[in-house]
Amino acid sequence: MSKASAVSETLIDAALELRASLSKLDFSTVAEWVYDPLDYAWEPYCEYIRRFSRASVKRVFMGMNPGPWGMAQTGIPFGEVAAVRDWLKITSVAKKPAREHPKRPIEGLHCKRSEVSGQRMWGLFRERFGTPKKFFADHFVLNYCPLAFMDAKARNLTPDKFPRSIRQAVEETCDRHLMTVLEAIQPKDFIGVGGFAETCGKRCIDQLKMKQKPNLLRILHPSPASPAANRDWSGQVTKSLTDAGVW
Repeated sequence: MSKASAVSETLIDAALELRASLSKLDFSTVAEWVYDPLDYAWEPYCEYIRRFSRASVKRVFMGMNPGPWGMAQTGIPFGEVAAVRDWLKITSVAKKPAREHPKRPIEGLHCKRSEVSGQRMWGLFRERFGTPKKFFADHFVLNYCPLAFMDAKARNLTPDKFPRSIRQAVEETCDRHLMTVLEAIQPKDFIGVGGFAETCGKRCIDQLKMKQKPNLLRILHPSPASPAANRDWSGQVTKSLTDAGVW
């Protein structure tokens, strides 16, 4: 088995363990609906891991959890449909979750909605690097928690807003997964996409047994809910990474 294949299989095994551990947690008091793309979109996720993960990447970008029109649809972190289909060219098909909110159907690559956060993220990478091959030679993209949460009206919920006891249970499980991934791919830089991701990254990096731990950085989250992100997000992020010597 090649080194790249060994890394991919380590990440896939870690994702299986993450999926199993999260399935044991009770979210009924905080979310009416929970989607797990590592279940129904497992095949696209595995395709992403096997094609693009590798050891000793220079930089890892990590977000918080799936949005309803991104990873929830495609299984790919920040997985805006057009980017996954037309740039990454992921062809594996997501299935349906066992329980589906009528206002949030999973349509996979046929979904007509576009997630702005993913559109901005992958759009920046496409603009700067041109091809996935050039981008993934030195970069990788993760999500901290793979679950999408919704209330009864299908409004998106995020784990950073959960009560402390539930948030800690999520963090304990997702921290184990993140540390396994970081130890496998050995990045030089860890870039949290937003404050929550940065905090989770710092907590895990502090616990790593690696001789050379990743440098910790943070970029502005691309969500349109952030007024700052709506003012030339790609330009701001490019400048911050260039000023930090990352790009």
